[in-house]
Amino acid sequence: MSTTTNVEQALDRFIERALSVQMEQSGRLPHQPYDPEWPSDCYQAPATPGQQTAWRPVRQCTASDLFERIGAALDQDIHPDIVSFYNRYWSDPLPARRSEGMLSLLQLWNPEDGERLRANLIGHALNQRRRKRPLSLFFACVEEDEDLFISLDNCNGSIWLESVRRGPLRQLDSSLAAFIDSLEPVATPDQE
Repeated sequence: MSTTTNVEQALDRFIERALSVQMEQSGRLPHQPYDPEWPSDCYQAPATPGQQTAWRPVRQCTASDLFERIGAALDQDIHPDIVSFYNRYWSDPLPARRSEGMLSLLQLWNPEDGERLRANLIGHALNQRRRKRPLSLFFACVEEDEDLFISLDNCNGSIWLESVRRGPLRQLDSSLAAFIDSLEPVATPDQE
């Protein structure tokens, strides 16, 4: 029997708040064009290609070995908080606000999206090794500055604001669960 982690609980609370904000502000779920070539359990109804279709975050039902494979590729164990974060829901990125500004929590839309993430995280890790920086794993983008992202320190699970060029800038929180709990959800805009 599996137990729910603090990160999973925090993400559940965030998504519950995000859906509430979405309904309060727009009265409906976000919409995006249906793409049969990029399927997801998030779609709320089948549609014709290109038709605007409601979607929502949906809990993943099956465990993934994505982070075991990332750890094997890097010859390093991956912090369990980031594993819990990416293995909890299928979703498009989720907008949020914090004192530092607007950000998007990255999520996986489908298993193929997980493979894209795997390649990006491994590339990021190899770049960090080349620069002799400790391993961090990104999970959010800062909206106002494409050079900035938010990551988890793989060693201790602390959360950092990082720059692509300069590396870690400052610690934002002591844990991923605390960071997620500090976020204010923002309604997800429709995609064209």
